[in-house]
Amino acid sequence: MTLPRPRLDRIAQAYAPHDHRPLDGYLLAMGAFGALSASLVAATRLTGRPVPERPSLGDVALISIATHKLSRLIAKDAVTSPLRAPFTRYAEPAGAAELNEEVRDEGSTVRHGIGELITCPFCLAVWVATGLTGGLVLAPRFTRLAATVLTATAVSDFLQMAYTMAKEKAEG
Repeated sequence: MTLPRPRLDRIAQAYAPHDHRPLDGYLLAMGAFGALSASLVAATRLTGRPVPERPSLGDVALISIATHKLSRLIAKDAVTSPLRAPFTRYAEPAGAAELNEEVRDEGSTVRHGIGELITCPFCLAVWVATGLTGGLVLAPRFTRLAATVLTATAVSDFLQMAYTMAKEKAEG
């Protein structure tokens, strides 16, 4: 069911009369997430892949850390800024190869909603975790390998930060 533009505008105005909220962008994101989830279910059924009754603790830990790293990589990394550029504007460095960006307010509210999603590692985490979890069912060896790379990178990041803090404390 698609809401007509004037009705959606009235709903958005009534919802947040003093603040711009891109509700149609959020609706699009929810629809896309639903489509992603449905696609993973359909692919699982079509391939006949077994779905584990209970994921192993090791897989949950691996996917959790990989989700953290990939979410931050997409949302904050300087190298991935070209992916965010159509939806954001550079604000300032955020330390450790990360950027702070502002979501563009001009143009469509769909663009704004996407901008909010792709600049928020917390918001992206559910998408990334869903994709990686689906990958464990559909392509477990490849997914574990990719998640291992992301997990190793996340652990390395934390070790680099700990080293820097220890070095600064020793020098200070």
